[in-house]
Amino acid sequence: MRHYIRDMGLSLVFLVIFIVTLIGQSIAGFAFTNEELMHHGQPTVSYTHFITSSDFLVDVAENWQSEFLQFFLFILATIWFIQRGSPESKRPGDEGVGSDADQFIGRHAKPDSPRWAKARGVRLWVYSNSLLIVMGTVFLLSWFAQSLAGHIVANEQNAMHGLPPDTWLDYALSAEFWNRTLQNWQSEFLAVGAMVAFSVYLRQRGSSESKPVGTPHHTSSEESE
Repeated sequence: MRHYIRDMGLSLVFLVIFIVTLIGQSIAGFAFTNEELMHHGQPTVSYTHFITSSDFLVDVAENWQSEFLQFFLFILATIWFIQRGSPESKRPGDEGVGSDADQFIGRHAKPDSPRWAKARGVRLWVYSNSLLIVMGTVFLLSWFAQSLAGHIVANEQNAMHGLPPDTWLDYALSAEFWNRTLQNWQSEFLAVGAMVAFSVYLRQRGSSESKPVGTPHHTSSEESE
């Protein structure tokens, strides 16, 4: 068990942080919602009611979809584009998907390579693109969930103001939906771009996301090995 925790430490730490912050968000959101209801002279709701409500779901899904879109596009972009000197990038000249030999697939697979890396046809294509497929799928599902929950919340607001309900398509094309969506997207893209650029010139000793402290700015981690 000790070796398992050590070997899976990075995933476990972020899993714990995720659960703690999600619970924290639910508690803060629950308190804020009830404060708003009391200010408007309406009855408060239970914690269970809040965490199963569209208000809570839309906030969670809104963040998830932007995060998975960020990683989907970053993974895709790093296939074809490079940033000289950044540990987030391949070395110049290595753009593209790489040869079978470089990727250890087919007859170039190692004895302990994943089984599907030794396959051909559809199975190999799926496994070769499995990270993008999963990231893209989670993004689309989260985005769709955000639109559904947001649609319900928007119609609840419409009903409170005596306005007719919108269709899902009306909401998905609305300024409100895209305002919320693009707010998240631009911040994610800024964070990724900043990480790529800053890591050329700045260092963090001991982090795999940084080059060794003494590596020249123009040299990537891969080239310094």
